[in-house]
Amino acid sequence: MRQGAGIGSVVRLMFGNAQLRRIGIAYAAFNAAEWGVWIALLVYAYDHGGASAASVAAVAQLIPSGLFAPFAARLADRGNPARVLVGGYLAQGVTMTGTAFALFGGASAAVVFALAALAASATTITRPAHAVLVPALVHELDELTAVNVVLGWIESISVLAAPAVTGVLLAVSVPGTVFAVMAALALVAAALVAPVHGPPAAEGGEHRDAPFSGVLAGVRAVQGAAQARVLVGLLGMQFVLMGALDVLFVVLAIDVLDLGDSGAGYLNAAFGAGGVIGIAVTVQLIGRARLAPALVAGSLAWSVALLALGLSQKTITAFALLATAGAARAVLDIATRTLLQRSVPTHVLAGVFGVLETLDAIGLALGAVLASLLVATLGPGAAITGLAVLLPLMLAGVWPRLRDVDARADIPVIEISLLRSHPLFAALRAPVLERLARELTAIALRPGECVIHEGQVGERYYVVADGQLEVSRAAVPISSVGRGEGVGEISLLRGIPCTATVTALTYAQLLAIEPQPFIDAVSGHPVSAGVAERLVHRRLQSSAST
Repeated sequence: MRQGAGIGSVVRLMFGNAQLRRIGIAYAAFNAAEWGVWIALLVYAYDHGGASAASVAAVAQLIPSGLFAPFAARLADRGNPARVLVGGYLAQGVTMTGTAFALFGGASAAVVFALAALAASATTITRPAHAVLVPALVHELDELTAVNVVLGWIESISVLAAPAVTGVLLAVSVPGTVFAVMAALALVAAALVAPVHGPPAAEGGEHRDAPFSGVLAGVRAVQGAAQARVLVGLLGMQFVLMGALDVLFVVLAIDVLDLGDSGAGYLNAAFGAGGVIGIAVTVQLIGRARLAPALVAGSLAWSVALLALGLSQKTITAFALLATAGAARAVLDIATRTLLQRSVPTHVLAGVFGVLETLDAIGLALGAVLASLLVATLGPGAAITGLAVLLPLMLAGVWPRLRDVDARADIPVIEISLLRSHPLFAALRAPVLERLARELTAIALRPGECVIHEGQVGERYYVVADGQLEVSRAAVPISSVGRGEGVGEISLLRGIPCTATVTALTYAQLLAIEPQPFIDAVSGHPVSAGVAERLVHRRLQSSAST
């Protein structure tokens, strides 16, 4: 995909794939639900005790979800991420429904906060599962960037629509209604993702031995990798600003701009509208080899908009500046998350995104508390001005390392995800898997082209990245293979001529592995060797019976 591809071509890429289309629509429902219940709970708390109560509500949701996030990431790493995603959406729907009943029933604030905390914890499952699932469904690094951009657009549109709808619901009804509506959206998301066939859970391997052995893998990866520390740190600062804004939206709407309870939703919507406007900017990220300049530009633009908001608190100006801040934040978020996927080893990617979920919770809680303290001591305007300088100060300190991370971001994410979904390679140690992925050779086939000839000595092992291949013996079709499956192992492992002919049924993309790296990788690990032996034995038996 060329740099700066058009919006239409990027959308077609995402929604032309049935599985990605379901994931995208479900993600829109998820974001709407996440934002809707967050705003509704803050308004509920503010009405019961002012800004301090809103901060307590934020902390009550965010601390439990932050503690649960590493375990949520481990679920995505250990199991089929598509199934984990469905389970997360179901959990969100059930817990939001419970919170709605508590609100309608007049339960105490403590009960409402506890149920909302369960719902917030369930949301931490979604993004780590996406981090593992999306690379397994795309075919090229540019496509990964494109899908991330579209998911960012979806999030921005949801941030626009959900607060606006929430504002309307709060104007005509009560917070319990918001929770009920958002619970329905979460259940719709679960139904949408249910038919998606994600990669199977990897078999064996050192990172699969004990149920909780990898819970802190993401923390260790962040501690041990400079590239992860820089990017996670920037996203962590973004979370602090978002948490502060959540409280400031309520304060501005009710105490400064005199917009009432529903005004908090409208200010959030303005911020989301900026993300939608930012679509024209984020599409330019497609095909870019370097993302750090866009990341810095987004950070600085966000900070300038906040600084101006702190100095001028007129209603029209506030909406315009929040839209600008939303557009800048979209660029920052998409560029940073995409660079993180490009630069962090795949085997700890879910864990790193789990750390992000924890930092999201901690950052939002810290930001909410910080905003309340600043408002109480300095007033809303000075509070916003003080928050505006946080990102520029951090960028000034990490720019040399950030530039280096951007220059070295070349981990073969797509290839590693494809190999990990294959039984022959799923148990391999992460360094071996990455080395093997770097040695792959891409091959394009037209329909009817033959890649393996029966009776000839095998030259390579082939993994199907896209398309369908037909396996035939004595010119009689016996099976077909598709994405994530492979052919050619019998000749390489047994040293005999190929037992079948393999021909492209459709246009196909293959990833070829040379004989020696294939043999060394498979035979060098007992689990992989066992899987290979069973596969060869089964196929030879099939050959003998035909």
